[in-house]
Amino acid sequence: MELPTVRSIANDLRDQVHRVVVGQDAAIDLLLVALLCEGHVLFEGVPGIAKTLLARAFAGGLSLGFSRVQFTPDLMPGDIIGTNLFNFQTSTFTLTKGPIFTQLLLADEINRTPPKTQAALLQAMQERLVTIDGITYELGEGFMVIATQNPIEQEGTYPLPEAQLDRFLFKVVVGYPSRDEEREIVRRHGHRTAMPRLADHDLRPVADLAALIAMRAAVAEIRVSDGILHYIVDLVRATRERPSIAFGASPRAASMLTTASRALAALNGRDFVLPDDVKKLAVPALRHRIVLAPGAEIEGLTAETCVRQILEQVPVPR
Repeated sequence: MELPTVRSIANDLRDQVHRVVVGQDAAIDLLLVALLCEGHVLFEGVPGIAKTLLARAFAGGLSLGFSRVQFTPDLMPGDIIGTNLFNFQTSTFTLTKGPIFTQLLLADEINRTPPKTQAALLQAMQERLVTIDGITYELGEGFMVIATQNPIEQEGTYPLPEAQLDRFLFKVVVGYPSRDEEREIVRRHGHRTAMPRLADHDLRPVADLAALIAMRAAVAEIRVSDGILHYIVDLVRATRERPSIAFGASPRAASMLTTASRALAALNGRDFVLPDDVKKLAVPALRHRIVLAPGAEIEGLTAETCVRQILEQVPVPR
């Protein structure tokens, strides 16, 4: 697939999402980047700012299987991946597949369930596989997790394990809309209290799995110069060398950031990566992968602040 076609499909998908969602341009762009490089996305924000609606509208613009799981404190791993149930009529066990057997999985309020259940997604997110009673099942190339969570300081939430956070390509902090955007939200959706129904907004799918595979193949051909590659590695390694950071980003972060930069270049119609592509994606790609030292938070530092300081200090290739 040619890059102009990739960009055209992405723009069509963006337009479909905007039929329902007002604003949130940065979040939609990061969703598109993740879609093109087989990444998973974690949305964080207070309740009521359209995190779930955004994920559902995004899925509505694609001809892919979609499942939604509402994470709760009593949710069990088997409720997500499925289980083998005994059939008394045939005296055999039959697999009842869970909602994870899909292509787009919305893990809603993922941090409202204990770590034991959160960990049910680990293998699926990394390998696109699920193992049930010793048998491994493939989830396919289209599998993608879009998770939402409330800020961790809110009551009734559980922190996500570092191993799971590292499997998300991006952590996107979704903020409040501007005044004009909020007025448009009220104008468009202020006639009901329930979540807007996608059927009322005439969403149409603009890409299927075959098109998505072709788009990803085109993204994989985007050129990354040695200078850009060294820049990405230096950024990631710098997160391990600062005294304010106890644990820095993993080598997986460098690989994911490189792939994401390719996708962003494709969305901008280029067949090569620029340093600006890397800089634009560094914060959402790294902010959830570093653990601050004990004294850093007392000094008012955040993971995002540390990443931005690193961006200012690491030399940019010409």
